[in-house]
Amino acid sequence: MSLRIGIVGAGSIGCYIGGALQMGGAEVCFLGRERMASELAEHGLHISDFRGMKYSLPASALHFHTEFRSLPELDFIIVTVKSGDTAAIAEQLAVVGTGGATIISLQNGVANAALLSQAMPSALVLSGMIAFNVLQRGEGRFHAGTDGAVIVQAAPRLDKIGTALVASGTPFETHRDMRSVLWSKLLLNLNNPINALSNLPLKTELSQRAYRRCLALLQREALAAITAADIPVQRLTAVPASMLPYILNLPDFLFTRLAQPMLAMDPLARSSMWEDLERGRKTEVEWLNGEVISLAREHGLNAPVNSRLKALVHAAEQGGRRDYSGEELLALISA
Repeated sequence: MSLRIGIVGAGSIGCYIGGALQMGGAEVCFLGRERMASELAEHGLHISDFRGMKYSLPASALHFHTEFRSLPELDFIIVTVKSGDTAAIAEQLAVVGTGGATIISLQNGVANAALLSQAMPSALVLSGMIAFNVLQRGEGRFHAGTDGAVIVQAAPRLDKIGTALVASGTPFETHRDMRSVLWSKLLLNLNNPINALSNLPLKTELSQRAYRRCLALLQREALAAITAADIPVQRLTAVPASMLPYILNLPDFLFTRLAQPMLAMDPLARSSMWEDLERGRKTEVEWLNGEVISLAREHGLNAPVNSRLKALVHAAEQGGRRDYSGEELLALISA
């Protein structure tokens, strides 16, 4: 019997992962907004990555739904909505039921799986994360511009998902301590707001020391809170997490030599937060920098740099600046 997977939240990540799974032979049902349904009905679905992988699905091969009740019986439900929508999605899933499907949260932040589990206590809910960026290019095109794996909390039957992802070359891993993995990923995602406020491609932004110094300051506060909470950090990049702030502070010529794998990405890759601001959507800054601030407070610490950057992102959501130079941004958040 074929692997039946539902993608709840057919946006950038959802469409890419769904396309990659269907490329590997899975039966995929997408659940999303009318806007995306119309776009894919007109153009089909096209996924690609910075290594050169390209795969297209015609509209006739897609099963797209806009209502929960129209979803068929599924083996897995992969939730890829923005963190701010998790509670609402959890309520809707609880009402219609999951039919025994395993639920996987592939979202930014650290608390989404807990929200889903709270709404559906009888369901098996697994934490997960995606360590690469996906850019929505319009006309049904979704491009993975950076390296990284899909990591999911260890559980039975997940090998089927890993097998389906092989065709697209998407690395798949399982891990028992997903709290550690999610916080380690959040350390990397702290660059999302910096990238959004720079209005530059990721590679260009990370190649400039002033922006990297901003990221190093954010990560130092996060690492202090993570250490106080006794959460081990995982190595998700070529550079150990605890060493990231030191490497990021290096002069450009040393950074580009010692941290070359960190710059192995498509020259046009952008962060999801940049895309949110570009499309006039609310960002996930409360589920990134906001989580650092909350964890720090829980353990008697402050996170003023994360607080200042969070305020700048909220200002950008309201039409404020999003073209800061590295020097300007560094001065504002470290004042």
